[in-house]
Order: sequence, then C-alpha cells, then structure tokens
Amino acid sequence: MTETLSTATDVEVGKLTGSIGAEIRGVDAGAPLGDATVAAIRKALLEHKVVFLRAQRLDYDSQVAFAERFGELTLGHPIYGGPDGRPHLRAMDSRGEGTRANHWHTDLTYLAKPPSFAFLHNKVCPPVGGDTLWANTAAAYANLPAGLRALADGLRIVHSNDCDYTDDTYSDGGYRTNYLTDIFEAEHPAVRVHPETGERSILIGGFARRAVGFSPQSGRDLIRVLHEYATKPEHTVRWRWQTGDLAIWDNQATMHYAVHDYGTAHRLGERVTVTGTVPVGVDGRPSEHLRGDVSY
Repeated sequence: MTETLSTATDVEVGKLTGSIGAEIRGVDAGAPLGDATVAAIRKALLEHKVVFLRAQRLDYDSQVAFAERFGELTLGHPIYGGPDGRPHLRAMDSRGEGTRANHWHTDLTYLAKPPSFAFLHNKVCPPVGGDTLWANTAAAYANLPAGLRALADGLRIVHSNDCDYTDDTYSDGGYRTNYLTDIFEAEHPAVRVHPETGERSILIGGFARRAVGFSPQSGRDLIRVLHEYATKPEHTVRWRWQTGDLAIWDNQATMHYAVHDYGTAHRLGERVTVTGTVPVGVDGRPSEHLRGDVSY
C-alpha cells in the first residue's frame, strides 16, 4: 500500500504573540511526512522560535523518528543518559529526579555544544497550572540599548551545572549529589550568532555562572541585567498544556521556564533533543569546553 505523505500546503501556522510562538495545524507528527512539510515546520520554528502542535499521538519510536528529520539526536541527558531501550529520551517528570525546571534557562548550556532543537511531548497534565513560558533571546538582543549591546558583543560567560539553578532545583541533598557527580563547564559568548539564520541572540540562562574578566559581583550584575532584558514580557509566550501537545523550540535562540504552580499534582513530558553546534560569538570566536565528559 502506498503511504500518503502530508505536504507543505497542509501546514497552517498561526502566530501566538508579536515576538515569539506559533501554533502549527494540519500536521500529524507520528505519520510519514514529506520533505516539504518538514521544511515548512523548520521554517516556522526558526522564525517563531517555539511552535506547538496539539493532540499528537506519539510513542518513543515515532517521536524519535519525527525529531530525527531535524538532525542527529543526542542522548537523553549528559548526566543521566536515557531509560533502558530509549537512549534519546529525557522524562521531564515532576515525580522524578530533579526535573522541576522552574527557572529561566536554555537547555544544557554547561556543555560546549548545547542542543539545537528540543521536542517535548506532554503525557500527563496537572488539573490546573503547569504552563511553560519561552523567551525570544534574539528579540531581546535586538532591543538592547546600543551601549549594552556593544558590551554584550564582547562578553564571555562561564556556564556550569554547579550553579544557583542547581541549588534550587536539586534542593534535596541526594538529588544534588547525583547531579553534581560530574561537573560540566563551558565558556560561551554572551551573544551567539545563529548557525542557520545569522541572527544574534543572548546566551545566558540559569546555568550562567560568571563573566570572564570581571569580579564575581560585577559578573553577576552583568548577567542579571542581560537576563532582565531577555525575559521581559514583550519577549515571551506562555503555553497552557493539554495532553498530547508537542512543543518544539529553538534552543539556540530561546530560554524557557516551567511554572511550578500545581502543588503535588503529576506533570510528565518526554523530551528528545537534536545535537547542536559549538556557539560562535560576534567576533567569530567559538565557545570553549572547560570541564566534564564531552561524549554527550
């Protein structure tokens, strides 16, 4: 039997805000997709930074098959790996080990090559709450005052899994000990040039530890100021999850925040990520690996 492939003309893209986010309709991510359809989704993703597809019926194999159309996949996590038989999966489980990501962050920036794209499929929604926010860090860069933008262009920031984000997220001693068995550090430009679009975006988030060449206090102040611009409401979108939703975001030009306002209710999403490239700054200088196993 010949399979019918969806075409680019089936893809409907509806903006959610003026600066970030779009909902895609007319696509079944678990079905065979033509190259033109995948190209249309990728185009929307690069333009809107995060896109959402409602009511997707995906298991591990179909989620992996869909995500692989966008590039080679990483392991589920550089510290925890992935579940047996599902090496590319990271379960974002509110009842699991340290996965309550209620801080602004870009995924895994303590690595020299953070993932490029992330695909998060919602499996369990709490009755109320549990939204996720994303921020467009390219729009934030474009809206920086000229003087601050010039400073950011030359700034380098060290990111680590041993940071304030870790202190809060892994507050239980056992979780923290496991998470910090291996310390990862990478030095990134504060402003990276997107490898596909050429856009400049702010690269900070919860793993940002210190600014190179500045005192600890001065570095924290610089990171805080850039963070405030990146997370202004005008640069954000908020998504109210439904079971089956699939969110895809450009990890090279966004930060996100999983709101923990659902008490002890269960929240579960399953994420796979596409391998990224080494970030490059405005001056052409790439990020540097400083510490940790780079086999991820």
